[in-house]
Amino acid sequence: MDFSSKLLEQAVDEMSQLPGIGKRTALRLVLHMLKQPESQTKQLADALTKLRTEIKLCKNCYNISDTDLCAICANPSRNSEIVCVVEDIRDVMAIENTDQYRGHYHVLGGKISPMDGIGPSQLSIKPLIEKVQAGKVEEIIFALSSTLEGDTTNFYIYRQLEGTGIKTSTIARGISVGDELEYADEVTLGRSITNRVPFESSTKS
Repeated sequence: MDFSSKLLEQAVDEMSQLPGIGKRTALRLVLHMLKQPESQTKQLADALTKLRTEIKLCKNCYNISDTDLCAICANPSRNSEIVCVVEDIRDVMAIENTDQYRGHYHVLGGKISPMDGIGPSQLSIKPLIEKVQAGKVEEIIFALSSTLEGDTTNFYIYRQLEGTGIKTSTIARGISVGDELEYADEVTLGRSITNRVPFESSTKS
């Protein structure tokens, strides 16, 4: 792809690094932004800069937040003794959209995947175990995607919790094996949360 402008080429190169964005789509997006008022493009640039410089992780659940405690953890009407373990913020948003869950979350930041070089130490597993050992949690709900990596992560955490006496459950298999949680429809996901089953039972199926 030949460019008449180095600035245009640089903008397209940067845009095309986004997931699912090829060079042609990146060019179309960049040209679209050039047609918009300069103030609108500046607002986008400012929003992205603030996102990178001011975003925080909730100190309790590791969800993406604007403050030290996310809105969910700071809400006194939520049950902090029930913790739903998820991969990232997209799963939090998916479960929240079901309006079926009133507990807290714990965001791992990924799944154990040796093929990708991701081990337990790269995830926020240790703080979750410490929270349980401190006696602040009565039930852990495993809500990772039904993939090999998700099941491996669930089982690793389950083994770390052995001997604590805590109740562990997993979302019902209304979520198809191999599916990512964020793509499940709200009704199916809501029923999976409501009809969760003991985790040890899920390992025998």
